[in-house]
Amino acid sequence: MALTDIERVARNEDGIAAVLGILRQRYGNRFQTGADIRRQHAHTTTYIPNQAPDGVLFAESADDVQETVRICADHRVPVIPFGTGSSLEGHTNAPGGGISIDLSRMNRILAVNAEDLDCTVEAGVTRTELNEYLRDTGLFFPIDPGANASIGGMASTRASGTNAVRYGTMRENVLALTAVMADGRLITTAKRAKKSSAGYDLTRLLVGSEGTLGVITSVTLKLYGIPQAISGGVCPFPTLDAACRATIATIQMGVPVARIELINALGMQSINAYSRLDYPVSPCLFVEFHGSESGVREQAETFGEIVAEYGGGPFTWTTVAEDRNRLWKARHDAYWAGMALRPGAQNLTTDVCVPISRLADCIAETEADIAEMKLVAPIVGHVGDGNFHVMLLIDPKQPDEQRRAEEFVSRLNMRAIAMDGTCTGEHGVGQGKMSYLRHELGPAVDYMVAIKRALDPLDIMNPGKVVPGVR
Repeated sequence: MALTDIERVARNEDGIAAVLGILRQRYGNRFQTGADIRRQHAHTTTYIPNQAPDGVLFAESADDVQETVRICADHRVPVIPFGTGSSLEGHTNAPGGGISIDLSRMNRILAVNAEDLDCTVEAGVTRTELNEYLRDTGLFFPIDPGANASIGGMASTRASGTNAVRYGTMRENVLALTAVMADGRLITTAKRAKKSSAGYDLTRLLVGSEGTLGVITSVTLKLYGIPQAISGGVCPFPTLDAACRATIATIQMGVPVARIELINALGMQSINAYSRLDYPVSPCLFVEFHGSESGVREQAETFGEIVAEYGGGPFTWTTVAEDRNRLWKARHDAYWAGMALRPGAQNLTTDVCVPISRLADCIAETEADIAEMKLVAPIVGHVGDGNFHVMLLIDPKQPDEQRRAEEFVSRLNMRAIAMDGTCTGEHGVGQGKMSYLRHELGPAVDYMVAIKRALDPLDIMNPGKVVPGVR
């Protein structure tokens, strides 16, 4: 992806001016136009340039969202939903200006139905807040993208993370949602039943739509029982290829891993330095097993036998919660650890996903590209489902380095697509992946554009993301 590929969206200056005046009068201090707040509500997590909105509304109810969308629709002004701002592909940018609707104050947990293993929350609830609330019920919500993202944002980007290999992604764990559509109407996409064949699956349509079809205001989620026992540990390998092939063998043998995460040698170096640990500086798998006490012991022992066949080990594992928490905190801090490798660098973090049988080949070719292009780039991955991430650390004073990084990303995306994979396993399309979507899906993109045009004919819902403009 080159910066020149970012979709341009024309500004409607008269409409924006009118909307600013109306919202300022209607919402008072809950509507902010200060430069710092506007910048904070645009993209801040990778090198994609910050494109700030013209104003930020702090919504406190679905009624606020509806009213704001109606006002913006009347004046053909863009609406950009905002959760916590942790997305990586420019989702919160406002390329044509407009109004950012911050949903963080919509953070009520509306219902927990323990007998049915589900709950309903407002879009601004974060995954950590939800699990803290659920702690005494014996239930938990497993989707864990690393960042303390909002549930609405996770649904919008079809997030997944470290637990996806066992529990699936947001696609499998959202039962229903409410959303404000482009005409200001609030819809409910489904009931709480675990299955339904009632009409079009609007839930799945909105999950992953990245705010381009509607603003999600509440989500009904599946919940799971907290496992009786959990074991986890770290296993070093002589090569990335050996770690990948051990992962493939583990999945193909049906070992029910809850998490299986790959970190390359450079990533382990950064994690050790940042988190003050002393793991081997070699490719490693971080793994976790959920079940009964005897079950997690048997799973860990089976995994140890598998990895030994690929030269891995020693596999050290534990059931002590404090030790496991330290391990996973280090894994979740890999982003910040990577940034510390090259102070002052910008980062371009990208992800792809391939069928598990192609994982070793894809990562091997990716590592060769990193070396050939003389880039600094740790690799981490949710490799149990074939998904991995590359964090490119770019010197902003070196235009040639940026060019090489963009070429690397292009080659990586096209490599994954050629292997019958995808250019984005969990980051979403946003601005950063738009130019690869047609390579991956071909004419199917035309039908996405048709859906966008039908549901948002004025192109006010997060324009410039996922599919080309429809105005």
